[in-house]
Amino acid sequence: MALNMTSRNVVKKVLSIDTPEGAGARVRRSIGSASLRNLTPFLLLDHFHITEGAGFPDHPHRGQATVTYMLEGSSRHEDSAGHAGTIQAGGVQWMCAGKGIIHAEMPVHGKNVPEPRGLQLWVDLPKDEPSYQELDPEAIPVAYPEGKDGNISIKVISGKSHGVESPVRPLGGCWYFHVLMKNGATMFQDIPAGWTAVFLKGAVSVGESGPVHDAFHTLVLSNADGETGVRLTATTDDTSFVLIAGEPLDQTVFQYGPFVMTNQEEIQRTLMDYRTGRNGFEKAHTWKSKIGNM
Repeated sequence: MALNMTSRNVVKKVLSIDTPEGAGARVRRSIGSASLRNLTPFLLLDHFHITEGAGFPDHPHRGQATVTYMLEGSSRHEDSAGHAGTIQAGGVQWMCAGKGIIHAEMPVHGKNVPEPRGLQLWVDLPKDEPSYQELDPEAIPVAYPEGKDGNISIKVISGKSHGVESPVRPLGGCWYFHVLMKNGATMFQDIPAGWTAVFLKGAVSVGESGPVHDAFHTLVLSNADGETGVRLTATTDDTSFVLIAGEPLDQTVFQYGPFVMTNQEEIQRTLMDYRTGRNGFEKAHTWKSKIGNM
């Protein structure tokens, strides 16, 4: 915990926009929408609720990490590198697409099974080999700033909070917390200087005496000299939100759908690689997932 606790404040507030995605799915998008196109190192932030019959069958990625955090229900995944599994409620999958991968993400539906809901964040990355880090709910450490009987619990999906550190080691700097607060509790979370920080979903007050912000908005936080973190105060008896911070990248972003590069020429080469099945996309036209083609 920083000795000088000077809070960041809200500099932009964006309501997530209902957006069609995948096969029959709809998501509420904040980062990546027209109101918040890119916020380095973040490229996209979706809050998804996937109804039966919809999903995200086989599709490619290059140049970013996709971070999927399940709030309710579960979702299966499978990819051309041989990875497959299920993300349960409270679990996270951190996939680095690297130079190229094909994968499918399909929600699990069934009788007396909660409909899948969660968050997907895209983080800009340099090209590299595809990699996965996946944590089941019980493997994600929890910080209790007031003790286990207190009013605050923080799931440390990545990064550090109140002396607790996640085992996730993402490429580049990225901290990701799911915070639960009760009874109007207040907390201060350190954030590294210079990092971009956003906040999603909960009804809270930000800063020393900031206004109340409604749920389902994404709040972009200030990044001034001397601001060491953010003070958050719950404005309801039971508040849940995510706080995400990332180290900005000193590179331009050219994005074409699921491909993220640094210039137009690289996008053109990526499209050619995908069409011709090379440089990371060798299985683009031969691999078919089981879950996306049932």
